[in-house]
Amino acid sequence: MNWNWKQKRVYTALAGVAVLLGIFGIVADYVVEGETHAFDEAVLLSLRVPGHPDQPIGPHWVAEAVRDVTALGSYPVLALLITFVLLQLLLTGRRGTALLIASSVVSGTIVSTVLKTLFDRPRPDLTGVAEVFTASFPSGHSMVSAVTFLTIGAILAGTTRLIRLRILYFGAAVSLTLLVGLSRIYLGVHYPTDVIAGWSLGAAWALGFFILGNALAAASGADRAGPTDAEA
Repeated sequence: MNWNWKQKRVYTALAGVAVLLGIFGIVADYVVEGETHAFDEAVLLSLRVPGHPDQPIGPHWVAEAVRDVTALGSYPVLALLITFVLLQLLLTGRRGTALLIASSVVSGTIVSTVLKTLFDRPRPDLTGVAEVFTASFPSGHSMVSAVTFLTIGAILAGTTRLIRLRILYFGAAVSLTLLVGLSRIYLGVHYPTDVIAGWSLGAAWALGFFILGNALAAASGADRAGPTDAEA
């Protein structure tokens, strides 16, 4: 069987979704069985001042900077970002893409909330950290930021044929996703396994909607290749 590059891309993406869901399943199973407790505690305590679990290591300005970074994955910030992205897409006549992004982010947020309720894992028992309102597993900041940033990165990458720009867009999306997740661990509001689970499921969710978008574009005969970038 001879596959063209679009078919190969779809099958590669499907394999990626399967791997990411597998990672989430394995982590969730270990968490339920309590087999990650020692690892989670060791990582969190390594980032706290010995004898003072309410204080993260490093100078005060680092903790403040990390709080700023973690805000990038908060629901209000992501909601503002998505709103502006959707407005831009709607104003340029890309209603289908706007609907796809909105569906990805909204459904991903719902799934994150439902899973938190089902697993109902208590937050790390540290005092003096940022106030939290939901259960611990999976990390909502990590999952929803992965869905949002990676979906937007994929959309931006689809607007150009230049490899260097695609690398920039995906690199920025991945970097923001990683930074938000790591900030949750540093602040002590999430266990490492919460964040890993959020990353894997969020990336799988974004990748799944990327596949769906390509399938819908192919069915409608739309050209998703983007501009020629000849002027670049």
